[in-house]
Amino acid sequence: MNTKLITVAASSLIAARTTLAVFGISSLAVTTPLILNPTPVSAQATDEQTNVRVYQKASPAVVSIAVPNGSGSGSIISPDGLVLTNAHVVQNASRTLTVILADGRRLPADVIAFGDRGLDLAVLKIRGQNNLPTVPLARGAVQVGQRAYAIGNPFGRFQGTFTVGIVSRIDRERGLIQTDAAINPGNSGGPLLNSQGELIGVNTAIFTNSQAGGNIGIGFAIAIDRVQPFLASVRQGTAPRVAQTVPRARRSTNPPQTLALNGELISDRLGPGDNVLPVDNSFFKAYRFQGRAGQRVRIDMVSQEINPFLILVAPNGRALAQDHNSGGNKNARIVTNLPISGTYLLIANSYRPGEVGAFDLRALASGTGLRNSTPQRGTRSPIQLQGTLGPGAPVLPSDGSWYRSYTFDGVAGQPIRITLESPDFDTYLALLGPDGRKVAENNNAGRNSPNSALNLTLPRSGRYRVIVNASERGAGGRYRLIIR
Repeated sequence: MNTKLITVAASSLIAARTTLAVFGISSLAVTTPLILNPTPVSAQATDEQTNVRVYQKASPAVVSIAVPNGSGSGSIISPDGLVLTNAHVVQNASRTLTVILADGRRLPADVIAFGDRGLDLAVLKIRGQNNLPTVPLARGAVQVGQRAYAIGNPFGRFQGTFTVGIVSRIDRERGLIQTDAAINPGNSGGPLLNSQGELIGVNTAIFTNSQAGGNIGIGFAIAIDRVQPFLASVRQGTAPRVAQTVPRARRSTNPPQTLALNGELISDRLGPGDNVLPVDNSFFKAYRFQGRAGQRVRIDMVSQEINPFLILVAPNGRALAQDHNSGGNKNARIVTNLPISGTYLLIANSYRPGEVGAFDLRALASGTGLRNSTPQRGTRSPIQLQGTLGPGAPVLPSDGSWYRSYTFDGVAGQPIRITLESPDFDTYLALLGPDGRKVAENNNAGRNSPNSALNLTLPRSGRYRVIVNASERGAGGRYRLIIR
């Protein structure tokens, strides 16, 4: 067996957790690609160096936009002073505004264009400039799991604030990127960046459950593939000069309903009169329950009429988990261990905007039939992830081979089987424990087999990391990772 030395420390800087909850494994997430160095200290230092490099590259070109009764953020995208921001930041202000640069200069700027058909984008032109720093625009595709960075002016008081997260979800139909990088009021219009300091989106909305409007780890950005055509129309002079609006669903503020963790089936419905998620006009209902630290819960949302989407928010106001397809047949399921005691908020939402229909909801805690109860019949399905190794993937410093990294939360004594299959290359599979040390590895599931497999019992509770790799440098192609 080809053995590779792999030691990775989980970075304390990022909670990379896009939940694909599965019974027996509380979460599985495509993680930020890590540089696999021989010591945990080096791995963390590499993460910090990336953060610093991104901030130093992009922050000089991120501005604050002063508007009556508030503020927003924006990105300078040309040396002569074109500033990209949200339409809702400037649409009710005068045509001439003040832009505050990162170095403190206050410069006049004119609103020159808005997005068409309600696209929440606008461009300002700073007067009399020709040598300003800029934020470069990304050209490559955005992927779920990649690291994301936000810079802005939260609450209008903290210009240049830098936060880190991952891309949690991509809605290509609506051109939206969901991220858990902290975005707060005042960040609107600021850039969402990749690890190269390039703009991949324009921060536009957050999901919040309080009057204060603070971030709970669910933010939305307009994706770069919607930004580029808009900028082309601005340069061609065809973009609207007046803000365009689209009808919005009437918003309600219905309080959360009480949810019991006893397996009781709740039949409910999403539709007009419910709460509305502002970023996409989707309906949602809110529920709350009392949870204890360490308590294991499973929540199922099942429907034949809508595509369910669940979001679980912890008592500290942070998004703990979210899911839209782990229950099978496009149903949603969250299985997780509660980190702290207190009141949890559950959001029962639809994956697509405007969906209307009935659904069933059930929540179970440990000791109340967790293993056998579910709103519908069905057997547990393994998690299956497909991907590609090749140019653009991170590289192992030890041998220059491409790799991908995934994480899941496991429990001591839990049996698991992990398989890695590829029709294109000889695979190598490794599992790292919560301490960053190698637990197991394999590169040949059987004689003359290019696939890899691991069968083991987890030695401790915590977050494990799966490394998908090729046995040879330069080898790559399609793969499928299965965790049972």
